[in-house]
Amino acid sequence: MLEIAENGRTWLLSGPLSSYAVHLTGDDELLHLHWGPRIALADAESLATRPLPDLSSFESPLDGREEYPVEGGPRFVRPALSVRTDERRGTEWGFEAYETEGDELRLRFRDAGAAVTLHYRMRDDVVERWVTVDNQGPAPLELLRADSATWTLPDRDGWRLSQLHGRWAAESRLTQSYLTYGEKVIGSRRGHTGHQHLPWVALDTDATEERGEVYGCALGWSGTWRIAVAQLPDARVQITGGAGYDDSGLLRLAAGESFTTPVFAGLWSDGGFGGASRAWHAYQRTYVIPGADRDRPVLFNSWEATQFDISEEQQRALARRAAEIGVELFVVDDGWFGARTSDRAGLGDWTPNPDRFPAGLKPLADDVHALGMQFGIWVEPEMVNPDSDLYRAHPDWVQYQPGRKRTELRNQLVLNLAREDVQEYLWERLDTLLTSAPIDYVKWDFNRSFTDAGWPGEAYPQRLWVDHVRALYALLDRLRAAHPGVAFESCSGGGGRIDLGVMSRTDQVWTSDNTDPLDRLSIQHGFSQVHPARVMAAWVTDSPNVQLNGRVSSLRFRFVSAMAGVLGVGGDLTRWTEEELAEARDWVGLYKEIRPLVQRGDLYRLRPPQGGLSAVQYVHGGETVVLACLQAQRYGEPVPALRLRGLDPAASYECLETGEVHRGAVLLHHGLRTRLRGDLDATVIRLRRV
Repeated sequence: MLEIAENGRTWLLSGPLSSYAVHLTGDDELLHLHWGPRIALADAESLATRPLPDLSSFESPLDGREEYPVEGGPRFVRPALSVRTDERRGTEWGFEAYETEGDELRLRFRDAGAAVTLHYRMRDDVVERWVTVDNQGPAPLELLRADSATWTLPDRDGWRLSQLHGRWAAESRLTQSYLTYGEKVIGSRRGHTGHQHLPWVALDTDATEERGEVYGCALGWSGTWRIAVAQLPDARVQITGGAGYDDSGLLRLAAGESFTTPVFAGLWSDGGFGGASRAWHAYQRTYVIPGADRDRPVLFNSWEATQFDISEEQQRALARRAAEIGVELFVVDDGWFGARTSDRAGLGDWTPNPDRFPAGLKPLADDVHALGMQFGIWVEPEMVNPDSDLYRAHPDWVQYQPGRKRTELRNQLVLNLAREDVQEYLWERLDTLLTSAPIDYVKWDFNRSFTDAGWPGEAYPQRLWVDHVRALYALLDRLRAAHPGVAFESCSGGGGRIDLGVMSRTDQVWTSDNTDPLDRLSIQHGFSQVHPARVMAAWVTDSPNVQLNGRVSSLRFRFVSAMAGVLGVGGDLTRWTEEELAEARDWVGLYKEIRPLVQRGDLYRLRPPQGGLSAVQYVHGGETVVLACLQAQRYGEPVPALRLRGLDPAASYECLETGEVHRGAVLLHHGLRTRLRGDLDATVIRLRRV
């Protein structure tokens, strides 16, 4: 809901539980008023009457209070907007007007030929903010920095920052630390979202999993980005974030051109970290993820079974085994195209290898469909091997600096997707591929970061950092429109491209290349802080885990760990015993029964994966399911009890495994003790309202 004061200078956005308010002073300074529990318009107007502090000449009354600080004038905080022309740098803007369209509020400002519009939209209790900069003057305008938003927190002592950090095979690990004076900056200067940080932060003072206020922010951008959390000299806290890592320049706007920033979304919750997570999940399922009301299928992926050594008949053998255990989507990973017998050749040549698939992919896809499964493939369109027909024909299509060595990582270079000819080539190749065979799913990978991000001959080469991402989005949008039945997964060596931007164009994401079920508990715990299980792909692979650490784990533990998201299987099924295949069939069948709860239900993190017992619970309708994993058992200590959440305290629930009937807030104790014993054990417990 959007409310506007009678004088047209105070605006209040409200969701079911929270409100967000801003105010324009008589001097046309836009101030932040409120972000937190729901208030009335009269409350916001009362807050607007508070005067700015009278500070010395060494401080600014605007700092820490301004809604969107620009560079220039009496401001010393990090600017969200920094622009320059040939004549001057900075902004001295004035308010022009506000307008509304549906539930969107637009506040328009102008500085000479530059028009700046601040956009706001409340979706449930998530505030979406973004900015548009239009060059309406005759001269070029350079955007050095154009952040999506600055978020201002209320005055509190002892703010604590939560963030998700990591690296390849160890993504999305939750860490918390208390803020001190100065700035904490996270981001990526790698050209993609990155394994090192997910673009999300949360701040609290005393919140627990199910109690207390939590403020969270998440950025929807799949390229280089930065979020800065600053505790200012007067202890006020602001969060500023957007595309680009530094201030060296985003774009140069010619006359008539504009730039719209990605969305930087904010959420206030008084339900602790669990309540905030559930609100984030509901928001993404409703407003971000395409077709989130449709459950994702159980998939099999051939990579860990075959790697590059693939053949059509070998894939058929795997497909038959996959169908027998109940798999619904069969995916041929790397190695099906060009001269791709290793990672040294073939990237860019997106036609089936004639030796491996003499008649193309259609015969295999038809056979997979005949087995009752969908058919999918792996691609990495933004990359090229120097040993490829594409590179030999167009060596100038990659990012490179003239006179410098073209750095190869994983024997590949990055295509300059900002070029229109590269965009058209990829569209033609991928559209032809998706038309040539009944393909239902595309795993879209991105296996190296930007290094030599140059564009010889381009007047403003640094624009490729932004335009690469915009072209990626446009290409995905175009492919989805032309092939509406095809689902897409975002992958970047695992979790290197996970954010609200790419999630709005893909159906699921590959969480990590690490498929070890014990490591995955911590990765999935961090991921769940902001993103829902509906997009979190998780595989059951072989034991020992030869791809990563050699750890031995039971099929039971591997399945229960992976069933916390979108279940997949990635082992070599031709080597599994009949007993293992029969057990896998049972687990896949059970997952299909609980899938609506996992992918569409409310998540409760009952115990974090910090040693001993870890457990997650999903509630959907009148059913609930608990996935419990015992990581280790020491000194004969008993398995601790679990008190379930999110149930009707006046209702009765039947345990489907034992037939026992429980009342209200169920305490699971005896069942856990009898079903979990020793290291790396796991169980699934289901209850249904009666």
